[in-house]
Amino acid sequence: MTIDAVSAASNASSYVAPATRTPSQAMDSEVFMSLLVTQLQNQDPSSPMDTNEMIAQTTQLAMMEKLTEMATASEEGFSLQMRTSAAAMVGQTVTYTTSDGTEITGTATSVSFADAVPTVTVNGEPVALDVISGVVTPAVTAATTA
Repeated sequence: MTIDAVSAASNASSYVAPATRTPSQAMDSEVFMSLLVTQLQNQDPSSPMDTNEMIAQTTQLAMMEKLTEMATASEEGFSLQMRTSAAAMVGQTVTYTTSDGTEITGTATSVSFADAVPTVTVNGEPVALDVISGVVTPAVTAATTA
């Protein structure tokens, strides 16, 4: 059985650079798990890792995951609260301050949820929810009968 010799490619364009990994700036469960696996792979067989230490690290991982879930739920709750507040302003008299310091009052006619902060339309102008400084429910006048 003959074996053919392997020749090096003479064309430089056939070289493919390895994919580069973008480093993560956040500590997440993947980082913790990677550190734990690396620690287990490189431990000294004559003095293995203490099981209490391993349990503590696993507990820290679980706590971090739950804290991340809580933070996400909190952000979603805040977003829902902003949307609900903005929607409740439709038909209300609202006051807001412009960038030049002018205070404007008008009726909110619609709401847009296209951006992270809902936008309320007041007197035909889009106004971010976080610049609205006051809301007044218009007085309802009772019809008089004769």
